[in-house]
Amino acid sequence: MDVLFYHLTESTLEDALPPLLEKSLERGWKVAVQTASPERRDALDAHLWTFRDDSFLAHGTDLEPEPAAQPILLTTRADNPNEASIRFLVEGAEPGALEGYERAVFLFDGHDTMQLEAARGQWKAMKAAGHAVTYWQQGPDRRWQKKA
Repeated sequence: MDVLFYHLTESTLEDALPPLLEKSLERGWKVAVQTASPERRDALDAHLWTFRDDSFLAHGTDLEPEPAAQPILLTTRADNPNEASIRFLVEGAEPGALEGYERAVFLFDGHDTMQLEAARGQWKAMKAAGHAVTYWQQGPDRRWQKKA
């Protein structure tokens, strides 16, 4: 499984996540987004309906009935009820078992010490587990640059 670490330095999670979700759906993948708190899950839930005037991302949360039917599932849990191919972990969310995913993506805010420390620990754990790990950082133009 590929594990990617996306270091946010030039934009917020709310700006960076929707295009990544769109690309995942274009690949035909179902998506899980795991947050560290219910408050962040709920904020992302509201944001994905309104992030752009001409579009929205169809999604649901783990609080709603039939999570398996959701193309994008926002959750605080480590399970995979929508059988997602890709899992985004934000703000230091602990992944649990990642078997069954094609890709895991850790997004973390480079201006938040706690998120940086969590990402370092997750990087070590993912490498130790034998996953193919890559590190991406935003450049001044907000484009992702592969650093490792």
